[in-house]
Amino acid sequence: MHPFTVLEAVVALNAARLVGVPTDTVYGIAADPWSESGMNSLFDLKGRGPEHPVALLVADLEQARELCVITGRARTLAKRYWPGPLTMVLEAARELPEWIGDQAHGTVGVRVPQHPVAIELLERAGTLAVTSANRSGEEPALNDREARAIFGDAVIGYLAGEGSAGRASTVLDVTADPPIVLRPGPVVVD
Repeated sequence: MHPFTVLEAVVALNAARLVGVPTDTVYGIAADPWSESGMNSLFDLKGRGPEHPVALLVADLEQARELCVITGRARTLAKRYWPGPLTMVLEAARELPEWIGDQAHGTVGVRVPQHPVAIELLERAGTLAVTSANRSGEEPALNDREARAIFGDAVIGYLAGEGSAGRASTVLDVTADPPIVLRPGPVVVD
C-alpha cells in the first residue's frame, strides 16, 4: 500500500469520502462538512448521531470567521491558544447545514490545530469536520497505524503521522458568560 498523500486526501474528501489525519491532539478522521453523505458516513463510522456535533478544524482565524462569530473574548483566546488544542464553541456566523454544529443553540465548535500535515490539508481542502479516530466511547487512536487497525477500508486513506498530545482538545463554550469547559483537555483556561 502506497503512502496516502495530501492531494489524494483532498480528492477523496471532495468525493465525500473519509480520510485519516494526524493532528496536534489525537489522530483524527476527517470529512467534508458541507457534504451530507460524507458527514453521515462519519457519524456511522463513529457509531453516534448528529446530536453529538463534530468540531470543525480550520487553517487559521480567517477560515474560522467564515463559520462563526469571533467576539472580543474569542479573539483573545484564539490569539493565546491557536494554533493549539483548544476547541471553542461559538455562535455560528450564518445558517449551517443541520448536520454541522448544534442547531438548537446556533453554535459550532471550531479549532486551529498545530500540526503541519493537518494545516497543509486544511489549506488545500478548506474547513473539515474532524473527530478522534475511535468508535464512540473507546480510546482514540494515536497514529495512522492504530486508526487503520480500527477502521480499515471504511476510511479511504490515512495520512501518515501521530497525534502529538495523545489527548483530545479542551472544549470551551465561549457563548456562556463566563465560558464553560465542556471537556477538559491540554489547555487550562484561566
